Amino acid sequence: MSHDTKTKLVYMANQIATFFKSQPASESAEGVANHINKFWEPRMRRQLFEILEKQENGLDPLVLEAVPMIRKPEAETHQIR
Repeated sequence: MSHDTKTKLVYMANQIATFFKSQPASESAEGVANHINKFWEPRMRRQLFEILEKQENGLDPLVLEAVPMIRKPEAETHQIR
């Protein structure tokens, strides 16, 4: 994954968190997770989980709180025919 892709995904996830911070605290993490699950394709979610493996990933604490509710896609398999 390129640095630009990582930067863009972190930015997008943090923007989602910024929006949901205006919602009731009891619903904000779930809102972030629901949004990512609904609108991010599996490749993007897979890359998000790769970013999460880094200690200093730049993700907003609300995104980190939402992670357990985000569906982790299966690993990609590349078949050569």
